[in-house]
Amino acid sequence: MPFHPTHKTVGYTYLVHRKHRDADPTGPKRTGASGILVTTEHSGTHIDALCHQAVDRKLYSGIEINSNVETPYGFSVLGIETVPPLVARGLLLDIAGFYGGRLERERSITAEELNECCKSQKVLPRKGDVLLVRTGFGQLWGDEKSYLEAAGVSIEGAEWLSSFGISAAGADNMSFEVDDGKIDPKRNVTLPCHALLLVEKGIYIMENLNLERLASEKIYESLFVCTPLKLNGATGSPVRPIAISGVSIPNFS
Repeated sequence: MPFHPTHKTVGYTYLVHRKHRDADPTGPKRTGASGILVTTEHSGTHIDALCHQAVDRKLYSGIEINSNVETPYGFSVLGIETVPPLVARGLLLDIAGFYGGRLERERSITAEELNECCKSQKVLPRKGDVLLVRTGFGQLWGDEKSYLEAAGVSIEGAEWLSSFGISAAGADNMSFEVDDGKIDPKRNVTLPCHALLLVEKGIYIMENLNLERLASEKIYESLFVCTPLKLNGATGSPVRPIAISGVSIPNFS
């Protein structure tokens, strides 16, 4: 699978260490197998905990980073174990479909484009929603170089999304936004969407989502379910979110 450059040294490794073939063939008929998984919390489809990002050494709610907060064994606050199961209205904003195909590489999606897409789909974000943005780059999952050049949401677009009081946002790319290393002049940070959503607003971010089937079937509203692993103090968690269509969606706001 594609990896963000900062996680590539770890990658993804699965080793079978307890094998059926190692059992005594003259012993009991039932045998067991199990393995060891080595990866980062931010591999594949995953969700970011609020402790994942800091600005000026401060986490969400102004919590200052110190040795009691950031320990060798994880974070004592805002770890992934504090993220509740996400059961909410999922709203797909198919920007790629709105423009008739996959967006240009490293293109930043504006607030105006997100708004126009909502009008076209006849939907409007509301409090508590999970917003899913499709760039079309999910089609290039098997091509790491091209996938890492994906389009993403601009900081103005993220500000627009966050104004509705959403609970989480995600996209079919590696970084939600365009990870070009440029410093945002307003916040003086790289990855300003991460700073805005995770540090300022307390809105979770999901990356590497598979939104192709939702888009092809034009399912713009669904019951979205995502349950992060409760890894104490971790900065994120691999997830397998699902979107359930054809059901009555409660208003969770």
